[in-house]
Amino acid sequence: MSAYNTIDEILDFAIASEQGAVDLYSRLADNSRNSEIRDIFIQFAKEEMGHKAKLLKIKSEGIFEGRPSTVTDLKISDFMSEVEPTPNMDYRDALIFAMSNEKAAFRLYSSLAEQAPNEALKNIFHSLAQEEARHKLRFEVEYDEFVLRDN
Repeated sequence: MSAYNTIDEILDFAIASEQGAVDLYSRLADNSRNSEIRDIFIQFAKEEMGHKAKLLKIKSEGIFEGRPSTVTDLKISDFMSEVEPTPNMDYRDALIFAMSNEKAAFRLYSSLAEQAPNEALKNIFHSLAQEEARHKLRFEVEYDEFVLRDN
C-alpha cells in the first residue's frame, strides 16, 4: 500500500477494499456446497456492504464522524494456520478464514488511519478498524464456543 495524497484517494482505496471483501464472500457463498456455510458467507458480504456504504456516505457528504473504541482481542487466530476457502469447507475452516480476513481488514484500516491527513478521517479509520476487530472477536467467540469446546 502506498501513501495517498488526498482524502478521496484514501477513501477510494478503502471503498475498493470493502468491495473486494463483498466480492470474495459472495463468491465463497456461491461456491459453497454447505447451506449453513453459504448463509454465513452471505452475512459476511452484507456486513462488508455496510462498511462500503458508510465509506461512500463519508466521501459524498464530506462528514467525518466516528469515535474509536478498543475491542478485546482473544488472539485465537494468532495461533492458526491460514485456511484456503473451498466449496466443501466446514464451519471450523470458515471461521478461521473469516478471522484471518477480519484481522487483515483491521490492519488495513489501522494503516489508513496512520496516513489520514486529518484527525477526523483518522478517527473514521480507527473506528472502522475497531469494527473489523469486533467482527474478528465475534468469530473468535464462536470458534471458542463451537469448535474448541467440542474438542
